[in-house]
Amino acid sequence: MEDEIWLTVKEAALLTGVSVQTVYSWVRRGHLKVEGLDHRGQKLFRHLNVAQAEMTTRTKAKRVLASSAV
Repeated sequence: MEDEIWLTVKEAALLTGVSVQTVYSWVRRGHLKVEGLDHRGQKLFRHLNVAQAEMTTRTKAKRVLASSAV
């Protein structure tokens, strides 16, 4: 799709309010897939996939925090 929004690692981190290392962690853990490379060889991610990875990891973090508070 030509109207999709593509993000680099740095842009994904800025958008979601996490560090670049966290974005790489999402990739390593399988929450986020590298979809391509830009003209400089930087990894590219679909905007929607970045948002889904953020939601998934934040939801899991809330569950861990809630269960440890009990």
